[in-house]
Amino acid sequence: MERRNFIRNTVAGSLAFSGISGIASAATPDSKVSNSAKFKLKYAPGLGTFREHVGQDPIENLKFIADQGFTAFFDNGLMWKPAEMQEKIGNEAARLGLDIGPFIVYADHGAKYAVTDDPEVTKMLVDKTKEALDVQKRTGAKTGLITFGIYDEKMDWDYQTINVINNMRACCDVAGTTGLEMVMEPLNHQVDHPKLFLTKMAQAKMICVAVNHPSCKIVDDLYHQQITEGNLIMNMDICWDYIGAFHCGDNPGRKEPGTGEINFVNIFKHLHDKGYKGTICAEHGKSISGKEGEIAFIEAYRKADSFEV
Repeated sequence: MERRNFIRNTVAGSLAFSGISGIASAATPDSKVSNSAKFKLKYAPGLGTFREHVGQDPIENLKFIADQGFTAFFDNGLMWKPAEMQEKIGNEAARLGLDIGPFIVYADHGAKYAVTDDPEVTKMLVDKTKEALDVQKRTGAKTGLITFGIYDEKMDWDYQTINVINNMRACCDVAGTTGLEMVMEPLNHQVDHPKLFLTKMAQAKMICVAVNHPSCKIVDDLYHQQITEGNLIMNMDICWDYIGAFHCGDNPGRKEPGTGEINFVNIFKHLHDKGYKGTICAEHGKSISGKEGEIAFIEAYRKADSFEV
């Protein structure tokens, strides 16, 4: 056997073995074997991340997430689930000690809306925020996510910025009545979302400063920002007081940590050293399909979480 094949096969075998304990504990609740050692930070798998192991049921997914040592999860579609299911998810998350990452309040990456001075748009965004308060009440979620759509090529950029500030302030005035944080998300326009208005951390911080509301925050998506501007640690430090959550995914490819160019061990250590207590949503795909890919996902976060404290 060639050396490179031996190494590859050995690593694959150890990877599969390392996932056995978690699978066993989820499949057989009375098993003595467990993989429940808690992560140092609140990495948050998506609610359907482990469907190959436990199926589609949200409650079984939450149990599996907690059993693997995660202390958070996220569900972008939480707002559109039936009210009864939202309550079940919230109750089970509380029972398991899982924090809930940001859920989408409103996002349309192909339309102009927040950049406009349109009372109907403002009303729509405010109404969506009011709906988000109901989700917060049912689930205990503390953070809603909003994006601003594409820019208007026929309008001066500063006027668009003013409109975004006014629309965000109107949403935060509603969200602030219950303490819901509204995180805006800068997204890259080079790979995934062309013509978007909000793309950079400095731009997001400027909006937060102008809105001047405690509910106005940023979600720092490390995948998007690595593409757009890099300097991930510098930018998070400069914007630190306004960051309400993180998203992560490696680049290129938007898969689990360790599949691309981002040094997540250093980044996660930096977050830990700064005392970050919020969620880090694993908003990315898997580099391997099936159950093997789900095991690889867990192992990737174990490796990224291996920094010394």
